[in-house]
Amino acid sequence: MKSRITFLKIFGAILLVCCVALPAISGPAAVEKQVSKVELQGTVNINTADAAQLTMLPGIGAKTADSIVSYRSSAGPFASVDDLVKVKGVGSKTLEKLKPYLSLKGETTLKKVKQG
Repeated sequence: MKSRITFLKIFGAILLVCCVALPAISGPAAVEKQVSKVELQGTVNINTADAAQLTMLPGIGAKTADSIVSYRSSAGPFASVDDLVKVKGVGSKTLEKLKPYLSLKGETTLKKVKQG
């Protein structure tokens, strides 16, 4: 009985050391993965971009991109980037995120650039 209690105490101490010491020994470098950030550069001409180019915009998926193209086909070119909120799936918050990447004229030049 005494040897069983001793064994349990030793086993518990070893378990405690493993739980506390291993993360400390490994350090944060072993836990964190190095993530390279992707930054967008350029603009998307919302009057000429196809659905594939529109999906490069943050928060725009295939369905919303198709809605933008359909809206443009039926209503004509956008007079202002603010008119994008008339498209189902694009709200004012999304528009604010997109504004730095939107244009009404010129070529679509948006591309993803790795940082770090």
